[in-house]
Amino acid sequence: MYQAIIRESKERSAKYGITEEQVYSRKMIENSELQNKFSENRDLILTASPYMEHLMSIVRGNNFFVLLTDKDGCILNAIGDEKILSEAFELKMIAGAYMNEECIGTNAMSIVIKSKEPVQLSGKDHFIKAYHRWTCSGAPIKDPNGNVIGALDLTGYSDSVHPHTLGMVIAASNAIEEMLKVKEYNRLQNMTNKHIKTIFNAMPVAILTSDLEGRIKIYNQKALDLFGDKYKQLAAVNVSEIIEEWGNIKEAIHSEKQVNRIINIRALRNNFHCQMTASPIYNPQDDSIEIVFVLKEDQSRKSQKHEQPYYTFDKIMGNDRDFVSTIKYAKKIANNRSTILILGESGCGKEVFAQSIHNYSKRVDGPFVALNCGAIPNQLIESELFGYEEGAYTGAKKGGNIGKFEQANNGTIMLDEIGEMPLDMQTRLLRVLQENVITKIGSRKSIPIDVRIIAATNKDLKKEVEMGRFRKDLFYRLNVLPLYLPPLKDRRSDIPVLYQYFMMNLSAKYGKKEFPISDEAMTVLENYNWPGNVRELENVVELIINSESFPTKYFIENINQEVWNQQPYINEQAANARLEETLETVDKAKLEMTYIEKEHIARVLRLYQGNISQAALALGIQRNTLYSKINKYQIEIE
Repeated sequence: MYQAIIRESKERSAKYGITEEQVYSRKMIENSELQNKFSENRDLILTASPYMEHLMSIVRGNNFFVLLTDKDGCILNAIGDEKILSEAFELKMIAGAYMNEECIGTNAMSIVIKSKEPVQLSGKDHFIKAYHRWTCSGAPIKDPNGNVIGALDLTGYSDSVHPHTLGMVIAASNAIEEMLKVKEYNRLQNMTNKHIKTIFNAMPVAILTSDLEGRIKIYNQKALDLFGDKYKQLAAVNVSEIIEEWGNIKEAIHSEKQVNRIINIRALRNNFHCQMTASPIYNPQDDSIEIVFVLKEDQSRKSQKHEQPYYTFDKIMGNDRDFVSTIKYAKKIANNRSTILILGESGCGKEVFAQSIHNYSKRVDGPFVALNCGAIPNQLIESELFGYEEGAYTGAKKGGNIGKFEQANNGTIMLDEIGEMPLDMQTRLLRVLQENVITKIGSRKSIPIDVRIIAATNKDLKKEVEMGRFRKDLFYRLNVLPLYLPPLKDRRSDIPVLYQYFMMNLSAKYGKKEFPISDEAMTVLENYNWPGNVRELENVVELIINSESFPTKYFIENINQEVWNQQPYINEQAANARLEETLETVDKAKLEMTYIEKEHIARVLRLYQGNISQAALALGIQRNTLYSKINKYQIEIE
């Protein structure tokens, strides 16, 4: 059957100079060249490997080995029974050896590569004598376009081989070809899908599809952006959860080819209107209908989009142990739904903490709305908080207006200076806390909301309750998770840290060089009482940057004011003496001298005749701190 093909092959082999006594292939590659060959034929090797193993499982124990070559006859893989495979390896039939006619003469693999047809050679059919002991059955492996990309060969001793052996090899090579076709189809399909997905996600409108029952199938990136899901997957599983008019649209789909209308969208963050086009796609195979929704955002919504609040916990500077504990506590309660009440003096950073809590919580993609209750006239605070309907009062805006609570839906609202809220508004706020609903001015409709409330105040609300200026029930509703922010004078060790932080950021902001100050000047900062807290320190740093000098006069004037304010009950003569003492102590020429603090403490102690309590009060420090400074500077008390 194969005699003519074999004879022609032997003739060619002789012309190539191959001799019957030859043992090894003329061409062997190794190292990097062989690795490149493996890389080029990676898909072929991986695809053929399981089929080679399966072929060997059928003949294992009968002394067979299987070879895989590339289109040039280079061996890529060899597996088989140990005895016969060892013989093949002795003849250097290993990975990297070429089995084509030019290199080793007539054999099954060389004929397969030349003829592109399966063949079986036995004994003297091989050109070299070393292969006369074997029978080789080979078949080509072709790519989806019909090009030969390799050969599969099953070799055994001549007395063990059956004509059906070739059939097994052909079946295995056909299976490899089919798998290569499947892989190529999948590769092209994946490329097509990626291409379509890229175009799909690049579209400037939101697109999603569903079946006739409203079950969502696919959606693009714009749909994710529109519905506001930070986890990049639609929280809704059914169209009815996000499109209020779904029932009417479903009915219209049955009678119309396409539905175009303005609809109301229930998004993760808030409600808004969209221009919708819903088009049915009919599948004739199973009579099913898929609906394609194209949603274009109402332009008026863009003005309602919120900006991400700036502050996060990593922007809060401080190493003070108690302050660090405060930050840890704030992080711990960030995801709690309960109301937070932030307490602290003005300038301590209450809104900084409120923003950081919002950004650390699961509501981070929702809006953050801040309202200063003390900065809005009493007659306007209700409309600011709850909004109003069109025509609710004279001068009401056409179309009405949404309030801060509705703007903050699915996010956080910060009610700063809550102690300034009028009593009647406190009653309405209490209802919001209890029922999670609001009612606009001029409306009877209750609007459900999901808002995390963070209240803040610099007042002692307990005293305000005792004085009848704040509702007791509202206080307990707000004070679920209290968060106390210490004044800057109680965390003096953080002053250098904050100074450097503000210096770096503000100098960059104003395009100016950072201004260095002396250690003595830093001591002044550390010992100043900072009635304006962190905000005042930031303002001082800004003053230093712009004036390019240390503001000695600023501290003289403010320390003088402290002296007048610290003990108002002392007589005028004593007050004048203290003022005179302070002015002398903080004389502009001496303020930045290294001994200023020591001298100031010593003179104040002399002024109060060694009374530690009165001197500490005048200096604005604790008694223990004063004792430490007395020991540090070795001050003698008269």
